[in-house]
Amino acid sequence: MELRQLEYFVAVAEERNFTRAAERVHISQSGVSAQIRRLERELGAELFDRSARTVTLTAAGEAALGHARTVLAAAEAAGRAVDEVAGLVRGRLTVGMVAGCTLTPLFDTLAAFHRAHPGVELSLLEDNSDRLVAQVRDGALDLALIGAADAAPDGLEALTVVSERLVAAVPAGHPLAERRRVTLRDLVAHPIVCMPPGTGLRTVLDRACAAQHLRPAVALQAGAADAMADLAARGLGVAVLSESMAAHYRDRLTARLIDDVRTHALLTLVWRSTRSPATSELLAHCRRTFAGAGPA
Repeated sequence: MELRQLEYFVAVAEERNFTRAAERVHISQSGVSAQIRRLERELGAELFDRSARTVTLTAAGEAALGHARTVLAAAEAAGRAVDEVAGLVRGRLTVGMVAGCTLTPLFDTLAAFHRAHPGVELSLLEDNSDRLVAQVRDGALDLALIGAADAAPDGLEALTVVSERLVAAVPAGHPLAERRRVTLRDLVAHPIVCMPPGTGLRTVLDRACAAQHLRPAVALQAGAADAMADLAARGLGVAVLSESMAAHYRDRLTARLIDDVRTHALLTLVWRSTRSPATSELLAHCRRTFAGAGPA
């Protein structure tokens, strides 16, 4: 009995189809069928009922499936343990990033990690922060960069990489551009351009308004800072940005700290406490990159 036979057996059991199983394990259908037949001869029992269009497990197959998965998981764990001792990291990492974010140090970190560990396949996905957190919790993502108002979502570990206050960004001639001090009440007297719910910036703004029983008129929502800045520059509303975001648009927008919003908008890396060696190694790279994290 070989590990590859067990892998093919589990693939057919889960796909319920020899063709899809063959595609999953990247060999021909005839190769999968031959190995399953060989395994059945060794076990002395048929594992699949092939009489219908959909392949189903026999009673013997049902009895064997759990043990096959356990053996494969143990083999994978043994391989990871040996790789870790040997200083090698392999596998796949799926990283999430809040939509509209351009954090160059994170991209540099991913590039450095890839150079150090070319055996790890990297995937990068964008979404809003709430959905990213949910995907980290359920294991669909290994690590995610989210916008947040709190240091760590419940049940996850976190590393804050950017911590900044909110600003109101307006074009020249706007009433707020002439003020030295802008409060939240000053802000909500105007139409607002902000990120959508589920983002860190919006959470900070909404909580601050709720604390003062204010109802902001969010006229326009955009997921990217460039879009928000373009809308504000055209006089369509006051853009609520972080300090470093607003700094990119100082040629066309005047930024004023929102004086009475003391909660910082955060960019935070989040992950589960149980993690693979590859995730641990990427986190080590991130900690070196963002040591002493604060304003961008």
